[in-house]
Amino acid sequence: MREVATVLGVIRERGRQRLPLERLYRQLFNLDLFLVAYGRIYSNTGAMTPGATPETVDGMSVARIESIIDALRDERYRWQPARRVYVPKKNGTRRPLGLPTWSDKLVAEVVRMLLESYYDVRFSDHSHGFRPGRGCHTALR
Repeated sequence: MREVATVLGVIRERGRQRLPLERLYRQLFNLDLFLVAYGRIYSNTGAMTPGATPETVDGMSVARIESIIDALRDERYRWQPARRVYVPKKNGTRRPLGLPTWSDKLVAEVVRMLLESYYDVRFSDHSHGFRPGRGCHTALR
């Protein structure tokens, strides 16, 4: 397997040149991508909150990640339904919140990393919404 920086760099360069992105699914078999994704999301405040299953960040190991990769490789991976909870708002009403399982969060972060590296370079420099390192303050500057 290639290193994460190399993989994302190649994908980013294809996006910059506006070349089509092919065989992206096989990048989901890269253990290093999952380890980097784990490093990005394990410290989030919701990492210890169980979703529809009791699985949390505590139950994650390299063996568990490898079993997720095997399920993806064999096309057996299935997204679990998110657990729905209602969070109280200041005005007394409640808003719905979906809590996915930890495995789903991890796979989603890997997919987000791959797609973001391809599409972020294609966006306009004047676009600031939901992009890394950009927001309201960079738009005002």
